[in-house]
Amino acid sequence: MTRRPDQQAQKATPDPDPVDQVRTAVAAFAAVTQREMISRERFLAELDRLTDPFSRDADPVHVTGSAIVSGPRGTVLHWHKRLGGWLQPGGHVDPGETPWQAAVREAVEETGLPVRHPRTGPLLIHLDAHQAGPHYHLDLRYLLLSEDVEPSPPPGESQQVRWFTLAEAIELADVALVDALIRLKSGAFRDL
Repeated sequence: MTRRPDQQAQKATPDPDPVDQVRTAVAAFAAVTQREMISRERFLAELDRLTDPFSRDADPVHVTGSAIVSGPRGTVLHWHKRLGGWLQPGGHVDPGETPWQAAVREAVEETGLPVRHPRTGPLLIHLDAHQAGPHYHLDLRYLLLSEDVEPSPPPGESQQVRWFTLAEAIELADVALVDALIRLKSGAFRDL
């Protein structure tokens, strides 16, 4: 008996390659400032060059994942001891992890907050390419949402973590983060 095409078993589509997903998101990122435009171009060039862009051990240049945490009180920043400034939570991508998964993990580890991606899925709202000691970070910054609860970072993490209004955060944050906070303040991401 011959089956009709609609009765044939559907082959599962393979999961999209995370590097291709990142490349697509970076290429589509609407860079506005000069820093954003330079960062986007560096990202695209490095993603073409790197064989394992998520690995910090494969090359001094690698992708990192950060969180722009948004909630009813504004945004959450933590005091980065080594750099001496207020930054977003984020860090290196662990083996087998994607940058958007790293953003969630790092935000939870560094703030103790319950965070989640918007209901539409991971949303890249900013990117920045910058020197980080002996490394060069291609930092992808994802919008993460949190409830109105106090941060509670675990021992070993900076205990200086708090909610800031967006105006306060823009005044205090590292210059590499200001464009992301301005994007958040614009209200474009309110209904997520």
